[in-house]
Amino acid sequence: MASLFSSVLLALSLLSSPFLSNANAHTKLGFSADLIHRDSPKSPFYNPTETTAQRLRNAVHRSVNRVVHFNGKDASVNSPQTEITSERGEYLMSISLGTPPFPIMAIADTGSDLLWTQCKPCDDCYTQDAPLFDPKASSTYKDVSCTSRQCAALESQATCSTEDNTCSYTLSYGDKSYTKGNVAADTLTLGSTDNRPVQLKNIVIGCGHNNAGTFGKKGSGIIGLGGGSVSLISQLGDSIDGKFSYCLVPMSSENDTTSKINFGTNAVVSGNGAVSTPLITKSEATFYYLTLESVSVGSKNIKYPSVSDSDGSSGKGNIIIDSGTTLTMVPTEFYSELEDAVASSIDAERVNDPQNVLSLCYSTTAKLTVPVITMHFDGADVTLDSSNAFVQLSEDLVCFAFRGNDELAIYGNLSQMNFLVGYDTVSKTVSFKPADCAKM
Repeated sequence: MASLFSSVLLALSLLSSPFLSNANAHTKLGFSADLIHRDSPKSPFYNPTETTAQRLRNAVHRSVNRVVHFNGKDASVNSPQTEITSERGEYLMSISLGTPPFPIMAIADTGSDLLWTQCKPCDDCYTQDAPLFDPKASSTYKDVSCTSRQCAALESQATCSTEDNTCSYTLSYGDKSYTKGNVAADTLTLGSTDNRPVQLKNIVIGCGHNNAGTFGKKGSGIIGLGGGSVSLISQLGDSIDGKFSYCLVPMSSENDTTSKINFGTNAVVSGNGAVSTPLITKSEATFYYLTLESVSVGSKNIKYPSVSDSDGSSGKGNIIIDSGTTLTMVPTEFYSELEDAVASSIDAERVNDPQNVLSLCYSTTAKLTVPVITMHFDGADVTLDSSNAFVQLSEDLVCFAFRGNDELAIYGNLSQMNFLVGYDTVSKTVSFKPADCAKM
């Protein structure tokens, strides 16, 4: 890790952040970083004894449990694996906090906003293998005051101490996990693929002193990449023109290739094959909402249900896109129709998933010819490869990688693999472009 920071740092005060005064607002950033899958050999979660199929099976379980992370409902997965599947996302980023830089391997999460890590002194914390961040050891760390814009940006998640005027935060997740601590600002250093780490000053972070729940001991915190005002994307603000993108390498890829996340000028998605769909703003600012109009299975087009427009979105924004959820989740009634269309297009005998997580499965011994599945987003048709739509859960079992769920519709990461997926929070679009992510 030390060698990562031995090269010249591209040092930038994030003066274009909405929280900070502006002395250098025209500085524009363009950089890329590794997005490490949690089952990669580069990840602290890596288990070398697992097969690719076992890793995919565990990812499917985590996907179902992530619905709990979002909304607190019972995920209803009755299996012996569920106790190991409550991590909060599928990809990690190598970052450093403070001065001198303190390395942290944190989960990159498009479904949350605040960047937080466990900090010394830890009053009541979950067990963590890696050393804890010590704010007293950082010369650039400073607690945020109650009257600051940074504290106000956390809204109901922030509380104030009348004793010392410091801002505190509390984040609770649907599965009863929580983190509590101080809202602070410090220097964040991101590793870059060109070996010129990017140093970002005055980034708002959560320094957690009281954290509990289903956090795994291998993780060191969360990097919030959501749409809320304290997410890393929002804090980078004008310096990246509100743009980021990623290209996810398929989990079944045999070579040890790392996915990439791009920011600013590096994140533009354009050219042959690129399509864009509107990004819908809702009262829940964290999530990235898209409008799915229908799904085609071969020549059969199945209309997707709209949502109520009680939040002023005119019935749009009926599915969120999320890099931390493996499966694609759709309303149960729609899923039944979709499954029927897929099943009727496959000339093979169905078999049961012994763990009852996915309902449309086949034996790998059958010679499967699967239909072409196209997601018809508003203004953007995204045609899935068979590897986007089906997942191999064991040596002899392959299943349709969609699942019915009436709580929250999610366009998951299996559907996004081998696409360059670009988010433009200024122009309010999400773009898709087919790509060989292993070669990017």
